[in-house]
Amino acid sequence: MNQRPATKPSFDSRQFTFALLCILLGSGSVTLALQTILGNQGIAGFFVSDSLWQSLIQAWSGQIDPVNQSAFIPFFPLLLYLLIAACCCWISGAFLICKIQKHAFTTALTDWGIRGFRWWLLPAAWEILRISSFILNWDSVESLLLATSPFWFAISIAGWLATLAEMLIPLQYNSPQIESESLIARVRIPLTAWLMMGIFTFIFTWMNWRLYDGLLIPHGDSAMYEEHLWNVSHGKGFRSYLDQGLFWGEHIQFIHLFLLPLYLIWPSHPTMELCETVALAAGAIPLYRMAVRHSHSPTAGKAMVAAYLCYFPLHFLDISIDLKTFRPISFGVPLLLFALEAIELKHWKTALVLLLLTLASKEDYAIILGPLGLWIAWRAFQDRKQDTSTSPPSNLEKLKTIAPGIGLSLFAVVYLALVVVVLIPLFRDGAKVHYVGYFSQFGETPTEIVENILFNPGLLFGQLVHSDTLMNLLAFLVPLGFLPLFSPSRLLVAVPLFGLLCLNEVASDPRHHFHAPIVPILAWAAAYGLTNVSEVLQRFKKQHQPDIIRRPSFSAHFLWSSSLATAIFFSLSPLGLAFWDPGSKYYWQRLYVPGERAQQFAKIENLIPPESRVASTDFIHPRYTHFDRSYDYSEYPRKVNDNKPGAPPDTDYIVIDTRHPYSNIKTPDQIPEYHDHPERWELLPDQTDGYFIILKRKPESASSQKQSAARP
Repeated sequence: MNQRPATKPSFDSRQFTFALLCILLGSGSVTLALQTILGNQGIAGFFVSDSLWQSLIQAWSGQIDPVNQSAFIPFFPLLLYLLIAACCCWISGAFLICKIQKHAFTTALTDWGIRGFRWWLLPAAWEILRISSFILNWDSVESLLLATSPFWFAISIAGWLATLAEMLIPLQYNSPQIESESLIARVRIPLTAWLMMGIFTFIFTWMNWRLYDGLLIPHGDSAMYEEHLWNVSHGKGFRSYLDQGLFWGEHIQFIHLFLLPLYLIWPSHPTMELCETVALAAGAIPLYRMAVRHSHSPTAGKAMVAAYLCYFPLHFLDISIDLKTFRPISFGVPLLLFALEAIELKHWKTALVLLLLTLASKEDYAIILGPLGLWIAWRAFQDRKQDTSTSPPSNLEKLKTIAPGIGLSLFAVVYLALVVVVLIPLFRDGAKVHYVGYFSQFGETPTEIVENILFNPGLLFGQLVHSDTLMNLLAFLVPLGFLPLFSPSRLLVAVPLFGLLCLNEVASDPRHHFHAPIVPILAWAAAYGLTNVSEVLQRFKKQHQPDIIRRPSFSAHFLWSSSLATAIFFSLSPLGLAFWDPGSKYYWQRLYVPGERAQQFAKIENLIPPESRVASTDFIHPRYTHFDRSYDYSEYPRKVNDNKPGAPPDTDYIVIDTRHPYSNIKTPDQIPEYHDHPERWELLPDQTDGYFIILKRKPESASSQKQSAARP
């Protein structure tokens, strides 16, 4: 009698038990980590505000010690909360997998429980390392682990989400018959990608405009660029009145002048905010096409778009940590991404035009173009060497192959030297470049700084090798799922500028704008690192499986989930905790709902004649850039005022915002001009309950001052 062949049981009790164990241990792991993090107010500050921290402690039946700024949270109640949440996610995730992928429910429970919730064990590894460092008295290692705790949690969340997404949404691939054609054919952007770009544009435009309505955007290094366009369109030159002279004395940066046609139709600062946000969102277009060409998967392309738009260093290019919302350097991000796509496709003329436009965004991009030229030369040499259809190249042919890339590198070096040593000092009347002060530890002149960086390795090593460098590295790589590491040649293009960023004494982390040229390079490397992950992993396997090599399912989902997870802890957008945290200074109702200050300013907004010369404090300065002249009233010495603080001699009105974030003047008698020379100034009646103070120069004083004032 024939026996039936053995069949695999539909329910594997061992695997199911293992899944339960992963959920139980994972919940315990997260509980232990949360006890440590929330047990200290300082450490909890990496995640939530003080007020929210206190609320969480109370909600979880904890006790706060105000003397030591610490708290105790009972283990088992918190574990119970997490277990309930984990079980709900486990069952609902398995149900979705069962319905969408038509798997047996018990199989979905087992697979999702094991593969997904083992990522919850990562906080336990972090806690073990922290305790070990504490026992061994490695204080610096423990401090580093505490500082990097948001990244550990982000990786854990990202891996968990990516596993679920991989089980629910397997990657789709182009047909093998058209793969070779898709590499060179125009890749169409799907509706999903356009929707993501539209959502990004809507959200950040809304945030920017609400900050402007609420008088929270500073003039310096933000709204002053709108003053450039106003002055150019009215024949006053490419300048703002922060200082005398043209803007070339600050940066060789003029990309925002290309906005003039639109600005003439709608001359306002919100116009420029909208253009910047649209430009940043447009960077997703070449990234989608490059990811699809390399992976042959539209799903991978969409993952790249989602990762780019959720990338928190990109968010800070639109709204920086100090709420400066417009910087022309941001336009270089999409321009460089389109240029990189043209380089990959060998569209050299298009690439050249785009690279030149990128330099117009700021001279910092020359630091990227130098190593990019070397990459182009190396890639051309490798392609020529692998070309078996022709005879081995001669030395002259090899030179011609690498000449364009080497030429770009040399041009970038010469251009940067010309800008820093000649052009900017020329427009500053011979004064040294202002950002030399960013690297004062290396010298006082550009020449000294370059020499010490290149030829003093001990000093360079000491300035680079510390915890902040690692934090910056994690901030750039973790949101991209570490995928740039799998395209090392492209990643190396960003290394020189990353090193300079870490040496910057003013701002080294990616929450300002100095990191803008790095963003497109890392995104470019991630787009090509997508499929290289599988290739690298295959090298450690005994059996070679070429079909799996080019199907980056998990890495694609890990890419977007990493970007999303890190945004939770670092972004100021609605993706971030800070946006929703009532105790945070970045809480949405605090920033994006205009308050009493903005309502009071509306009473005096049209009080001053447009032909006047107005000196105003920083956050209302943007509202006076359309006047005859708009001066900065602050304690900062300005050249337009003979290198003294205060109002220049030809000022007609002084407007003081007594409630702006850095205001030191609260009453009229604290204004030096009014206090020292009351005969020259008239105090206008207060209409704003003390929010704003307006001084008007008396007519007889105004005529004498304007006659003696030098007009640049």
